[in-house]
Amino acid sequence: MSDSVNTPRLSTNSSIYTEQRVARGKTILDRNLNKTRGAEVSLSAQSFLFSEMLQYTQKRVNGIQDLERKLNEFGYRVGTRMLELLTWREKVAKRETRVLGVLYFIHNVVWRSLFGKQADSLEKSTENEDEYMISDNDPILTRYISVPKELSQLNCNAFVAGIVEACLDGYQFPARVTAHTVPIDGFPQRTTILIKLDKEVLQREELLK
Repeated sequence: MSDSVNTPRLSTNSSIYTEQRVARGKTILDRNLNKTRGAEVSLSAQSFLFSEMLQYTQKRVNGIQDLERKLNEFGYRVGTRMLELLTWREKVAKRETRVLGVLYFIHNVVWRSLFGKQADSLEKSTENEDEYMISDNDPILTRYISVPKELSQLNCNAFVAGIVEACLDGYQFPARVTAHTVPIDGFPQRTTILIKLDKEVLQREELLK
């Protein structure tokens, strides 16, 4: 009589084969991009985050120019993602091919998405054909930033200049973008974003006339 062999049975209730579903809350990555449209971040939270980023950067640079360059780089990274999101949300069917079209987009759509309002002015330089200026009389981002006397030449809106430069690059309008404090009566913190377009942009613009 042969010995019987006990073959182990696989139970459907075995913990090895039982799917355990772990309930988890939705993260921001699970949300529909259109449903977050219009959602506002508190000014205090935004100011705190920017202040922390500024302090972090300040400890890792040498001089004002280096600090502004790093802020510009951070802004550029934000601008690249911002342009992609806004292009999708605004259902832009075609890419802007004219300078004024892309500048109006930044002046209106980008500014409104970032700061809840459009920029205060968009001007073309009367002296240089390749220069345009977007001005904000009361820049929200730096409203509560206190700059020490030894850094009085620092303009923290170099971060915003980086965002603008990324948007222009994304639309194939390469330019050098910088931020400058240009105070006027009633608006001591008025900031102008100076856009200096590359020569190739002007040449292309001339062909499209």
